Amino acid sequence: QVQLVESGGGLVQAGGSLTLSCAASGRTFSRYTMGWFRQAPGKEREFVATIPWNGGTYYADSVKGRFTISSDNAKNTVYLQMNSLKPEDTAVYYCAARRRGSAEYGYWGQGTQVTVSS
Repeated sequence: QVQLVESGGGLVQAGGSLTLSCAASGRTFSRYTMGWFRQAPGKEREFVATIPWNGGTYYADSVKGRFTISSDNAKNTVYLQMNSLKPEDTAVYYCAARRRGSAEYGYWGQGTQVTVSS
């Protein structure tokens, strides 16, 4: 089992920045691919960014160049640095973990609200 707890959400003006954190516990963090997803009101949950267990980072086109995903294996924590925020980035942001060899993200956090005002 992996437990994920997000933090760092809040209210920010357009053009501002926020950093989300996701603390993981329960298993060896480095064996999991970690991802960030978001869900805006009335919309489906969408992929934001991922950092695979074997390296590299990948982003949705809508956040590429503005968001940065990173991890600190010693702290079992993954981060999402969000810059140049736009009102359309407003959503509940979820951290998720996918076990090595698994096709799906099987572990999810409770989510943290990010609201960007215009």
